[in-house]
Amino acid sequence: MENIFRGTGIALITPFNGDFSVDFEALERIVNHVINNGADFLVALGTTSEAPTLTADEKNRVVGTILKVNAGRLPVLLGMGGNNTQAVIEAIKAQDFSGIQGILSVVPYYNKPNQRGMKAHFEAIADASPVPVVVYNVPGRVGVNLQAATCVELAKHPNIIAVKEASGNLQQIMEILRDKPADFDVLSGDDGITQPLMALGATGVISVAANAYTKPFSQMMHAVKEGRTEEALKLHYAMMRMNQLIFADGNPAGIKCLMNLMGLCKNVLRLPLVPVNEKVQQDIENEYNSNIILK
Repeated sequence: MENIFRGTGIALITPFNGDFSVDFEALERIVNHVINNGADFLVALGTTSEAPTLTADEKNRVVGTILKVNAGRLPVLLGMGGNNTQAVIEAIKAQDFSGIQGILSVVPYYNKPNQRGMKAHFEAIADASPVPVVVYNVPGRVGVNLQAATCVELAKHPNIIAVKEASGNLQQIMEILRDKPADFDVLSGDDGITQPLMALGATGVISVAANAYTKPFSQMMHAVKEGRTEEALKLHYAMMRMNQLIFADGNPAGIKCLMNLMGLCKNVLRLPLVPVNEKVQQDIENEYNSNIILK
């Protein structure tokens, strides 16, 4: 099965009003912003969306808003993961997948399953899902790592089409790239190393940074894909400091700080997350004001 989730994917934030309600007007503005500036696909209810703090009704309205504004322009990947396999399967069975082309499912957190458990978990989800599955490996958040050999085994499942790799372990990611089936894709889960991973054989990214500076990020992706190495490297290094700053005091705190500067959303998060500290905010402001690539 061909993976349509290639290029620049956007891990969409959920904007909030000052009273912590969802700012649906800002969400519409953000979806149009990323589409108009070169995004290739959208990710709804990923980690960056603060999904754990959203009610079931809010999640439905957020997804509905994204789908309404997108209007079929780009493929949509829906975050559907958890540490209770059966509960994820039941959620998949209850989900209306109209306008949704795939799901992004994270390695189970807190339970700390072994490799056999992870493999069985994702195979059960892939068997139950009517749309393709992208596996999400992010050991820094979930406490366990999906090893390269396990990922390659999962890649043989006909309904598992890609992995979002956010381990930051280049050796591991290269082993996946070397050993995977030809029809399985590796997507970068770390903005700062996307260009190197693309050069090694990755086919895309699920990006936090591209919520804000979608255009230069997408230009970098296309430059790598089309072999314009010098241009890709120039953009990579131009965005490097901001890519670091937006994660310096937590995600999505950093990207919301920047998007507030750009007039895209308010700088509001729901507890337990809080806005970035004053130093990081000042650093983000200084970098944004001095870096014309980000405008």
